[in-house]
Amino acid sequence: MPEKMDTFNPAVPTYEGGRIVKMEVDYSSTCDETIPKCKEMAKNDLKFNDALEVLLSLEKQARIGSDMMSSARILVAIVQIIYDAKKWDLLNEYISVLAKKRSQSKQAIVKMVQECVIYVDQTPDKETKIKLIDTLRVVTEGKIYVENERARLTKILSDIKEADGDILGAATIMEALQIETYGTMDKKEKVEFILEQMRLCLAKHDLVRTQIISKKINTKFFNDSEHQDLKLKYYELMILLDQDQSYIKTSRYYLAIADSECISSCAAKRKPVMISAVLYCILSPYDNEQVDLMNNLYKNKSLEEIPIYKELLKLFLCKELINFDALNQLYGKELLTLTVFNKETAHGKKSWEELKNRLIEHNVRIIASYYTRINISRMAELLDLDELKTEEVLAKLVNNGTLKVKIDRPSGIIYFTQKKSQSEILNDWSSGLNELMACVNKTTHLIQKEECLNQLLK
Repeated sequence: MPEKMDTFNPAVPTYEGGRIVKMEVDYSSTCDETIPKCKEMAKNDLKFNDALEVLLSLEKQARIGSDMMSSARILVAIVQIIYDAKKWDLLNEYISVLAKKRSQSKQAIVKMVQECVIYVDQTPDKETKIKLIDTLRVVTEGKIYVENERARLTKILSDIKEADGDILGAATIMEALQIETYGTMDKKEKVEFILEQMRLCLAKHDLVRTQIISKKINTKFFNDSEHQDLKLKYYELMILLDQDQSYIKTSRYYLAIADSECISSCAAKRKPVMISAVLYCILSPYDNEQVDLMNNLYKNKSLEEIPIYKELLKLFLCKELINFDALNQLYGKELLTLTVFNKETAHGKKSWEELKNRLIEHNVRIIASYYTRINISRMAELLDLDELKTEEVLAKLVNNGTLKVKIDRPSGIIYFTQKKSQSEILNDWSSGLNELMACVNKTTHLIQKEECLNQLLK
């Protein structure tokens, strides 16, 4: 018989919801006797229901007596008995019923759910597996103390949907997990879940949501050598996200991969990564960030292993015109073998066109640095373009603030003006203001002089 506890024993406190709960009755000895007997009874089909009835009665007593340890043991015993009998529908029913019992302790629910999660991989078929997962997900919904188990079950369900070809469904249920808010989950496991969310969002071409999810990961996490595999996976996903939208970011991602221990220590792996970093840097639109990255890349010792690409990078750093046909003849065969310029893909075709555009823009900047004015026909000849295309290129560069250009259409002359820095603009404004005030003072003096002369004549 259970022993009545008149006073609370501080040596074995029990916590529930952040508060200490007094155990009124200790059913541990009763459980030690009853649970093995019921498990033995359940092996006989005729006594199976009787075994469950005995355990349910004991569970009620333990629950009312606030004996959470015994409640947890009984719940685990019940699901074990049903699992051993391979009665999956009954297992789903009892999981739902036991979790909804009034005053059921959190500890008991946690133990039962953890036990049932083990059974997911033991199900005989996919339909049974999905039903068990759905039951457990319903039971764990909104319960912080079983959030880790719910997340892992959701991942299993997502994998099943993806295997069935339902990418949208797999992504939808994974996106519902706010995994970054889980306080009890290990940081590495959190990152793995977030990377899986990113992968599924990319699979359904939701680039905006992928970008939002990617910001949940702090890249300092990858500084630990134990997380290099996750670092590579993260940057591979970021490359897929940004390779058509931001070449400069893509170049930096490849450089981050090259800095990984597993890549930097192996020349065979490092070379293709550095090649991609160089090419995406060249494809990036001209700005201060791109120029800085190009100079840093050129100084990188790893480029000594790929001299062809170092020479290509040097062409875009030098203040000399580049002829596309000559460049194509020297480097075209090599470049077209790479994934970046694979003309069988949309990305490869776009990258090849962007290379032409970057070369033309480079040539325009070089011409602007040597000329203050030039005939449009002569400039079109230097760029190897027609006059209309030359005007389009100039308009684009003016629009994005790279150059300051004026075109005299009747005479067909292009005027280049130097782009002034903010301090130069401020100095010009100050000088002009000083001149204006000097004129105002002189005018005021002359007016006063005339008024004095008129008064004397009167």
